[in-house]
Amino acid sequence: MKDKVIGIVITDGVGYRNFILSNFFEEVVKNYKQVIILSCLPKSIYGNLIEKCKIIEIDVLKESFYTWFFRKGKELNHLRLNLKDNFGIQDNFDLMYTKSKSIRGFSIRFLHILSKITASENIIHLFYSLQKKSFSNNKLIESYHKIIKENKISLLFFTHQRPPYIASLLYVSEKQNIPTSTFIFSWDNIASKGRMAGDFNYYFVWSNLMKKELLKFYSGINENQIKIVGTPQFEPYIMEKFGYSKNELIKKFDLKPEIPIIFFTCNDSSSENDPLYLDYLAESINANRLSSSVNLIVRTSPAEDPTRFENLKEKYEFIKWNFPDWELRQSGHQEPWTQRVPSHEDVSDLKSLLAHCDVCINVLSTITLDSFLFGKPVINPVFGNEKNEYFDDQKFLKYEHLQHLVNSNSSMIVKNQEEFINAVNLVLSNNDKKENERNEFVNLQIRLPLEGTSKRIVEVLKTL
Repeated sequence: MKDKVIGIVITDGVGYRNFILSNFFEEVVKNYKQVIILSCLPKSIYGNLIEKCKIIEIDVLKESFYTWFFRKGKELNHLRLNLKDNFGIQDNFDLMYTKSKSIRGFSIRFLHILSKITASENIIHLFYSLQKKSFSNNKLIESYHKIIKENKISLLFFTHQRPPYIASLLYVSEKQNIPTSTFIFSWDNIASKGRMAGDFNYYFVWSNLMKKELLKFYSGINENQIKIVGTPQFEPYIMEKFGYSKNELIKKFDLKPEIPIIFFTCNDSSSENDPLYLDYLAESINANRLSSSVNLIVRTSPAEDPTRFENLKEKYEFIKWNFPDWELRQSGHQEPWTQRVPSHEDVSDLKSLLAHCDVCINVLSTITLDSFLFGKPVINPVFGNEKNEYFDDQKFLKYEHLQHLVNSNSSMIVKNQEEFINAVNLVLSNNDKKENERNEFVNLQIRLPLEGTSKRIVEVLKTL
């Protein structure tokens, strides 16, 4: 491979965290003649990496109406084709419907109706072909051609399979006969989300479970295209350069020593009940409903500013806060949350909080898996349903990827205030007995050991 050039497409801050802050970059530079980072993030974030590889900041394609229309046709037909017995896809399909009286609003309603009679792999690929054809007159496409040709890139590795704007780069790769590979970004991306941005030659997945999902939802993919490699998302947890001792954690966040630590992690604002669950937990601590004194530390979502928690910050002075150090590096982007980039310190904070907490509370996010990797009990509060006054977050339990969590019995899923406090007290009294279930769920979702993940990915890349 020392005579080949690999292009690595970094689309967002999470891709930066997974592939730049893990061991991946160190491994890939050892195995290729040259590494080219094609970055949708500003070049300035890479620091001294510029000495080890070439970094090209690429402009992101802004879709014309026709490009957007054909992409939406592709996505809606994919969702319609896979609606049966899949609540998550049904939910996302319904969310795409709009009553807007704009041209795009009328177009979405038309495509919704059309998909009733057109949903098939052939029609999906027809829309994809039309989407690619719509790129042909775009000036940005010429610059992509030039970048790949002048840098003699022999393989493109996409660190995310879903951003719509990477379809244009896929189109150029196809025109130049450059093999493409992609990493499946998260545990919910296949079974509960929309169509991938395009067709790749190879797909890197976390586990055999994800491989089965890929084959189920994409009939055009064959087994030989799928590579089971694990995920670098969790690799920093075994890297010595991240994390610090419990004493340092206590000092940094001004915690009380010798009492348990409750770690409450928040999703973005789409998880509407987060402030309500946090308020009830904090009020229960004030009212001495817990079986022991506790430290409560809250980590807000890195995808948003934590303004919706300001009133709780003022109301409960004893809550300690971890506001993720994910700096917004570029404004005006069509998906601004993707431009938040984590610091080394933030990864250390998260690792240390997970390592030294006694229980993690979150609303069904992937942090459940992170916590399991550290052997920590997890409580998932979901009070909302179709009948009560809360946002309906119990509906997510019917999403396919979360049905695996429910069936595993590896976390404590609580549906009301009494169950919530009982679960917290169960953990505080050391009566949690789910260690085996947690380990089995980790094996189902990730399969391969965290050690050597990046090396494993690069070894597979070298065979393509």
